[in-house]
Amino acid sequence: MTSVTRDVFGQLLGGEGTVERFCLHSKEVRAEVISFGCIITRLETQDRNGTFSDLVLGFDVIEGYTNKHPYFGAVIGRVANRIANGKFTVKGKDYRLAINNGPNSIHGGLKGFDKVLWAPKIIENGVQFFYKSADGEEGYPGELNVWVTYTLIGRTLTVNYRAQSNNTTPINLTNHSYFNLAGQGSSNVYDHVVSIDADHYLPVDDTMIPTGEVAPVLGTCFDLRKPVELGSHLKSFHLDGFDHNFCLGVTQEQKQCARISHPLSGRVLTVSTTQPGVQFYTANFLDGSLKGKAGKVYPKHSAFCLETQGWPDAVNKPHFPSSLLNPGEEYNHTTCFEFSLI
Repeated sequence: MTSVTRDVFGQLLGGEGTVERFCLHSKEVRAEVISFGCIITRLETQDRNGTFSDLVLGFDVIEGYTNKHPYFGAVIGRVANRIANGKFTVKGKDYRLAINNGPNSIHGGLKGFDKVLWAPKIIENGVQFFYKSADGEEGYPGELNVWVTYTLIGRTLTVNYRAQSNNTTPINLTNHSYFNLAGQGSSNVYDHVVSIDADHYLPVDDTMIPTGEVAPVLGTCFDLRKPVELGSHLKSFHLDGFDHNFCLGVTQEQKQCARISHPLSGRVLTVSTTQPGVQFYTANFLDGSLKGKAGKVYPKHSAFCLETQGWPDAVNKPHFPSSLLNPGEEYNHTTCFEFSLI
């Protein structure tokens, strides 16, 4: 049985509202989520000795999340990942977005879903958040109603994303949690063992936009179908890190996409999803300048992200799985984070 409690996490400046925190506790997992950005602020599981540790990077106070940060724990939208040159065309109409990542638009724009206050409602085993994104918000067409639901049952945290629009619009929702199975604040994730169940990946140009090729992983550094120790894998291929979409296939069926283990603690994270892709990111742009929870610093490669989502820049690449949501349709995707031990 999961207990769900709520309290106040902080106040937004300028009287913009109260940020509530929701604590979801099962016997195996303790998760905390706030109504600002639907951010997972804390996620604790046990190691093989029964000791709980917090596995996600973040901050102790609301100011950490309202100041500039790399999307720790947040729900990303309307469109996660990058849109080339901040441009797209839908039904013959051109749209322009804010340029906030080199020459491109990333993660919903200047004030994406990670930076807004959502309306919460406690449900059985979890909490549901609602947000109405106005027509034209951050340059996107259509009024969009969005529901994000977190439920915790036993050792599995499930995130469901639903949305409906009154006009055709691109949409791509994900959660941007940064994990370290040794515990947040640990110096790196080199001793983590990674496998990703994908036969193909998307090569990118020097601005991290997919070239359009859907390339086989066979014979490349992207072949993670068999477990590899991350640090030695990066070293053997002379890699600076991963920030790439792995292709999972287009189906509404739940499918396992990744498994990460930490042999020293015994912790294992298994991710399954209905999404067609997962962006594997090894925190290449962290640089130690941010102080997080308990004053911990977060250097490069001190975490990893598994952002289940649609393929990047799909709105500009017709041969990619479509990211468009039409009136009368419902966007509905689910991702499960299951924690276990070895």
